[in-house]
Amino acid sequence: VTLLQRLQHPGIVKLHGQCYDNSGDAELRVTAMLELGSPLEMIQLLQTPWEERFKICLSLVKLLFYLAHSPLGSIVLLDFQPRQFVMVDGNLKVTDMDDASTEELSCKEDNDCTLDFPTKSFPLKCSVAGKCEGINEKKNLFNAYRYFFTYLLPHSAPPALRPLLSDILNATGDLRYGINETLRAFEKVLHLYKSGLYLQKRPLLLKGREDYKCWPSYSHLGCLLSIHSAEEAAAICNSQLQCHSFIVTQHRTWTGELGQVFSLTTVLKNHVSSAHVIFKKKTQTTKNAAFLWMIFKKNPKLPKMQLFCGHMYNWHVVT
Repeated sequence: VTLLQRLQHPGIVKLHGQCYDNSGDAELRVTAMLELGSPLEMIQLLQTPWEERFKICLSLVKLLFYLAHSPLGSIVLLDFQPRQFVMVDGNLKVTDMDDASTEELSCKEDNDCTLDFPTKSFPLKCSVAGKCEGINEKKNLFNAYRYFFTYLLPHSAPPALRPLLSDILNATGDLRYGINETLRAFEKVLHLYKSGLYLQKRPLLLKGREDYKCWPSYSHLGCLLSIHSAEEAAAICNSQLQCHSFIVTQHRTWTGELGQVFSLTTVLKNHVSSAHVIFKKKTQTTKNAAFLWMIFKKNPKLPKMQLFCGHMYNWHVVT
């Protein structure tokens, strides 16, 4: 309760109040009233879109950065498990600070500073102050790697971002990164993703691939993905013979990405409104010619032709 009173961060549940009862067991006299959240379900998280899983990992990194530089000193979460976290309005928060500690391991020499985990051990330095340097920070970071990053970061990530994510996994798994370097690496990935710069690293010619599946999707009723632009959506749909159309909606995710609905047969009428843009694909028998008919409502300024990803698309304006 003391730590919850003194630590203020979006990644820590809020303490709304506490009650003291001196009639019962001495260890159970204080009852804390905390911000309400839902238990973290890792199996459920694995089925969410990559963007949401990245958000959770980024939130965790920001929390660990705060704990490493808190007003009370470096804080370690001794019982670092997914069950110690909850989801509040889509945001990850640590809820159990009972086992948190500001004490760093005392030492006389470097041999006293081995950080042990079930599968790995890391030798650390003993500082002139007689403390194992950065042991709290590194313990938190490796636990984040083995409980969160390993499962949530790689799966279904945008191909152009996978090398950067692999670097993060390798560097945190070997503790070559501290929390400062880890946060910078995550912010770099976020910048590339939000700005759409990662798309510039994609091949110019997208060939048909059989491994594309509309999963994970933001909706269980259809194929709802997040995209940076209509061009990216066109490339995805064009690469799949079974994709006939898609709709770009005005809904945006937490990174600013647009929402778009893919249809395997026809445009879904329930998703259409005056604010939506409908894209419908038609193919011709001409060799190597694939045309995507893009239907816009009341926008006569669009060009008649535009080249995307090595394929020619014909733009038709509907008034």
